[in-house]
Amino acid sequence: MHVRRLLAVAGLALALSGCGIRATEVPTDFGGAPSRVPCSMTQPDVSAQNERGVPVQVFLLCGSSLVTVDRQVRVPDGSADAKRRVIVAQGLLDQLAETPSAAEKGAGYTTYVRGGMSVSGPRAGDPDDTLRLSTSPPQLTSYALAQIVCTLSDSAAAEGDGSVILGGPGREPLRRYACTDTVRNAPNENRPPSTEVASG
Repeated sequence: MHVRRLLAVAGLALALSGCGIRATEVPTDFGGAPSRVPCSMTQPDVSAQNERGVPVQVFLLCGSSLVTVDRQVRVPDGSADAKRRVIVAQGLLDQLAETPSAAEKGAGYTTYVRGGMSVSGPRAGDPDDTLRLSTSPPQLTSYALAQIVCTLSDSAAAEGDGSVILGGPGREPLRRYACTDTVRNAPNENRPPSTEVASG
């Protein structure tokens, strides 16, 4: 009987070593499998599609980068081009400031743009495509500025060259901001690059 037990133990040890598993008396618990943020919704967000309006895309934060999300902005028919640009820009700001839907939250999306921000068109002497925010752009967080610049520069509110001229409510110089791949990939580490624009 003693010999059989020894053979059984030896056989078990050999089987475990053959499978590449070493026997251990120390309990191990590495927790659950690491979760990853998909940054993509498995199903269309119906709540965002119920409103009728002009299809647009806004940039939300997911993980450490900016990702586009489909939204809609209402624009009255027959609006003049200059007025239409401001209406679209305001609609985009409002969409950025909205709390992400349940589906968007589930996919890992968030926003750093705060509500209550307004936008107006150019003042006398400003370039025609200027957009003035109620909050001075330099006062915005890196995330919020990146979201706004990338969203506006890629919309009907800008000239379509990947940049947008922004100013604030004060007399600080206007600046032309660009949305680059570097900004989209790491908005916390890279504020949108900008150049000063002459204003009257």
